[in-house]
Amino acid sequence: MNKNILVVDDAATVRMYHRKILGDAGWHTAEACNGVEALEAVQGADQPFDLFVVDINMPRMDGYAFVRELRRLPVELQAPVVMVSTEAKSQDATAGFDAGVNCYMVKPSRPHDLVVCAALLLGDRAAADRACAQLAGAPA
Repeated sequence: MNKNILVVDDAATVRMYHRKILGDAGWHTAEACNGVEALEAVQGADQPFDLFVVDINMPRMDGYAFVRELRRLPVELQAPVVMVSTEAKSQDATAGFDAGVNCYMVKPSRPHDLVVCAALLLGDRAAADRACAQLAGAPA
């Protein structure tokens, strides 16, 4: 079954950028523009999400609060979280890990880094291998 990823960011251009990168890697993506919308998507989805790519600074509910709320939901709705933010201080990453994220990246994320991180969290070795081969200049 194809992996399903929810991209959560208030900036439409960032959502589009992340969806393009992740879609090109072969995964299905959906989007939400803040934590409230993301929680609604999680609870209303036909299939649970396999991964979340989440910003910190968003209106209504920020990324930290979304992850804390996500971690309170039943285990079948849980999935790994990649937090991608412009916040580059170590305390920002620490706050993310304390909230329950699995990986912390600073924007702008490099496509290769995002794909490899997502592939590792999804257990998708083929996607990780393709991303590494493309970075090395080998045919995918």
